[in-house]
Parts: sequence; structure tokens; C-alpha cells
Amino acid sequence: MIGTLNEGSLHAQLKQWYAVEGDQMEQPVDGYVIDLVRGDLLVEVQTGGFAPLRKKLTNLLESHTVRLLAPIARDRRIVRLSDGGEILSARRSPKHGRFEDVFARLVSIPTLINEDGFELEVVLTIEDEYRTHQPGKAWRRGGWVVAGRSLERVAEKKLFASAQDLAAMLPTDLPEPFTTTDLAASIRCSLRLAQQIVFCLRKLDVLMMSGKSGNSIEYQRRLG
Repeated sequence: MIGTLNEGSLHAQLKQWYAVEGDQMEQPVDGYVIDLVRGDLLVEVQTGGFAPLRKKLTNLLESHTVRLLAPIARDRRIVRLSDGGEILSARRSPKHGRFEDVFARLVSIPTLINEDGFELEVVLTIEDEYRTHQPGKAWRRGGWVVAGRSLERVAEKKLFASAQDLAAMLPTDLPEPFTTTDLAASIRCSLRLAQQIVFCLRKLDVLMMSGKSGNSIEYQRRLG
């Protein structure tokens, strides 16, 4: 029933979508339960932030190849449910996710892409987000709390296996040096996301500070 959906729904659906013949689900490896085991490859599906996986991924990478599968909602339908699980309303969200949004989650593990055996696969999804009314919570949304997400389909995917793969998302026409304001204007994103992109790429030694323009720090690509 719709009313029983929770955050695990999207997680389970992505595992089913990603799995191929021969994959094993929910397998114990080195004291952890792994979402998908594909031969020597361990696949972890993470629908939320990456911070809770930091220790797990770091430990597994000591002796395994690990791929982190991360969904970003390119298009989302917001569905409001009654207490009994009936649909009260549904509307399309004006927000549209894109691959660059993954940097907002990478800030908690910015250098892991440099580790041998680590890969990040980002999928852009079309999904439903279910909300139920809980007075006193989520005051900015008038008490409507996210109860779960459900996958409609995957629209696009990209695999990132190195810092240079992530750096390739920087626009080719970006001035150099540039500020986070320049980056935000170039890719039409929030200043906060631009700052998160620069933070991650600096940690990966892709970017470096080169000076200041007024009160703004300037950055440039690191050569070599």
C-alpha cells in the first residue's frame, strides 16, 4: 500500500533495477552487509547522505573494489497522503536535480574517489515523493513530512572513477581564475553548491587558490 512506503522503497527498487543475473543481494562481507555482490565488486546503494558510509567504505576498500550507487531526482512528483494512505493531491516539483548535485553529498567523503578500487555511479531518477501530515514537524512545509520515495524510472547515469572524472563537470568556458560566484553563474546553480564543488575539487587537488578578487577567493585548475 502507498501508505506503508518508506525510505527503504527507493533503496530496494534501485537494487532490483541495478542487479543483473548472478548478483547476490544482502551478503555479509568483512562484518558488513553489502547491498549487491557482483563477483569481486561490492555495490552499495545510498539514497541519503554519504557520511554514514564513510567508515564502512574505507574499511571495505582495504581489500575490495567498491562502487557507490547514488540517486539524484531529476524529476519528482510530490504526493500527499492521508493517514490511511489515500492520495490527497499530486504535483510536479519545480526543482530538477542534475549530476553536479552529488557534490553536496561528496563533501563528507571528498577524497574517497582517489582511493584504489572506489567508483561512484550517479543515476538521475524520475520518482515519486510521498508526504504525510504530522503537525508540529517540518514547519517550513506546513507539517508535511517525507514518508518515502518510489522509483518510476532511471533517466540517465554516469560512472566516476577518478578525480578527473569529477573535474570534467566543470564548464569548459569557465574563466580562469574564477570565483565560486563565477562558477554558480556559469552552471546556473546556487552559490552553496558552487562552494561545495570547489571544496571537493580542492580536496582532490584538482583546484587551488590563486588569489583574491575583492573579498572573493579566486581558484584555478591545478596543472599536471
